[in-house]
Amino acid sequence: MPRSAASFLLVAGLLPVCISGVSRAQDSTLVIDEIGSSLVDQNSLPSAIDLKGPRPKADPSLLPPAATTVPEAFDELQPPPSLALPDQTEQVRIRELRPLTLEEVEQLAEVNNPGLKAIAAQVQQSKAQLRASLSRWYPSLNLTANGLPQYLGGERRDFDQRLLDPLTGETQPEGIRRITKQWSANFAAQLNWRLIDPGRVPEISAARDTFERTRDSYLIALRDLRLQGASLYFALQRQDDQVRIGQQSVRASLVSLRDARARFQAGVATKLEVLEAETQLARDQQLLTSALGGQAKARRNLASFLDMPQDVTPTAALPAIILGLWQPSLQESIIAAYAFREELDQYLLDISINNSNANASLAQIQPVLNFFNNFNTGRTQGESNIAGPVQQQVYGWNFDNAVGLSATWSIFDGGRARAEYRRNKLRAEESKYNFAVQRNSVRKEVEQSFYDLRNSQQAIRTTSREVLSARESLRLARLRFQAGVTTQREVVDNQRDLTSAQQRYANAVSDYNLALASLKRRTGLDQVVMCPPLNLPAEKPLEEEQILIEPTPNLPACEASQIGV
Repeated sequence: MPRSAASFLLVAGLLPVCISGVSRAQDSTLVIDEIGSSLVDQNSLPSAIDLKGPRPKADPSLLPPAATTVPEAFDELQPPPSLALPDQTEQVRIRELRPLTLEEVEQLAEVNNPGLKAIAAQVQQSKAQLRASLSRWYPSLNLTANGLPQYLGGERRDFDQRLLDPLTGETQPEGIRRITKQWSANFAAQLNWRLIDPGRVPEISAARDTFERTRDSYLIALRDLRLQGASLYFALQRQDDQVRIGQQSVRASLVSLRDARARFQAGVATKLEVLEAETQLARDQQLLTSALGGQAKARRNLASFLDMPQDVTPTAALPAIILGLWQPSLQESIIAAYAFREELDQYLLDISINNSNANASLAQIQPVLNFFNNFNTGRTQGESNIAGPVQQQVYGWNFDNAVGLSATWSIFDGGRARAEYRRNKLRAEESKYNFAVQRNSVRKEVEQSFYDLRNSQQAIRTTSREVLSARESLRLARLRFQAGVTTQREVVDNQRDLTSAQQRYANAVSDYNLALASLKRRTGLDQVVMCPPLNLPAEKPLEEEQILIEPTPNLPACEASQIGV
């Protein structure tokens, strides 16, 4: 038996065992419990604030932290600088295809992805904002100095009509001369401390909740990043399977065309059968061409997501296989998602932030009591505004200190503070409704992933049997065609059925793995049991006949369209 047929037989024998656990867990969701058949009073459900607290905090320990470095083997896969922009064709020419596993893709994404780095920077910004808000608890000290030192020099003349020259009776032309030559230095210190500040606590509370909300956003982005990386990797594996299936179809068509031509030359077949084989070969070549194009796009999508160097393209190091079994039931998955998802915590924090902003609005019309201490000192040397010669030996210094309390109270602001208070309270009420919307969305996502997993499980079971049946039908059709008891049309139809069955099987496996990764992301559970290993025979199965596929020339569209004319 050929190797591929033996592999599918082993998979078909293993699938009922591998999927039986999921079947029991999922089928139980369709059975109505007789004890709990009556509807639950929705008003008796616990409040999210009672379960999570009014200000839930993120728990990064529930999620493996993001990788910060890559292994030495991937040092050359460091992302280019954020502002790098190639300007030559050689800089974007692909020079290496790097095979990667799913774990390596997740690690590279956590280290290289610029979106995650941007959100991490937002977390640090919120942390700095929180520290800035905490400064309102502490006094402020301001130091000022005028001239260290400063020199003041000048001359002043005063003329008085009463000072007449005794000989001429005219005013003295030089007047009264006054000279200033003085060095001085001044220093002041101001200490202010708000003893009573109604807006301080609400502002700090809002900043702390904003920081927690930003941390939640980072955890959400990290989980979405891992899910997106897995989705792109599964999409690449799917395209690799499509290429493999396309190659198998082309090889099968080449065999059919060879047999049809041999029988036509022997005079036991018609030209119609040769044309049918050529038509099927062209159809399979088009299938392979589309698969190769999809594979190239999937590779570059993954490269863009990983922010890889401009001349490196990632490939899938492993083929698509079933990752495991989902153990929890649907109800357990929903409850775990409610407790796990930070998206719900964010709306609780929004309620707390809006309430704090409302209290801060009222603080604008409440009294503020401030303690102050103002100290001033200065030193001078020289004289200022002196009629005679300036004496530099004259110096002096002074200081004064003022300590007291000051109060401010905005009695009337036209109702602005009350209006802002109501606005923020209504925003808190809006967050409650948004919480209900997000709660329903969380459950819908879990249920959709769970149902997708169940549908993919059934699809794997049916398509695996379909592949085996179609493969055997194609083998028998070829034997019948070689014996002269059937036509090429039967071979072509069975070959087409086999290709479609293989495509559906590959899609079912990819959809199953994606649904499994989505459940892990949306519930926070990792209760996945690996499938038992395949029980392979000791003897190596016979190799299939190797048919070489000649590369198809990439002709321009205008030239290619004239081939069939």
